[in-house]
Amino acid sequence: MMQDIKSLTVRVGEIGGPTMKVVGRVAWTLDKLLKAGERGCTPIEAPAPRWSDYVFKLRKAGIMVETVTEKHGGTYAGDHARYVLRSSVEVVEEVRQ
Repeated sequence: MMQDIKSLTVRVGEIGGPTMKVVGRVAWTLDKLLKAGERGCTPIEAPAPRWSDYVFKLRKAGIMVETVTEKHGGTYAGDHARYVLRSSVEVVEEVRQ
């Protein structure tokens, strides 16, 4: 459920570095990326209205997320994005609803 997580306070990068707080759907996205690990996430596997915007906001906050373009078949064949977290992220605090 998208509203499951309300906020995440995380430390990005080195041990003892500064923390940042992400909220709402951006926190949901980071939570999904953390749980997915190297496998990453796609909007097909974890539907959400604006994955690209949430990832853009994470990048703007200094969190590295790789976009891997994948092909898919079916009636509406084409491309989709797989997002993979590339920054080292430690969860300091999480708030769930």
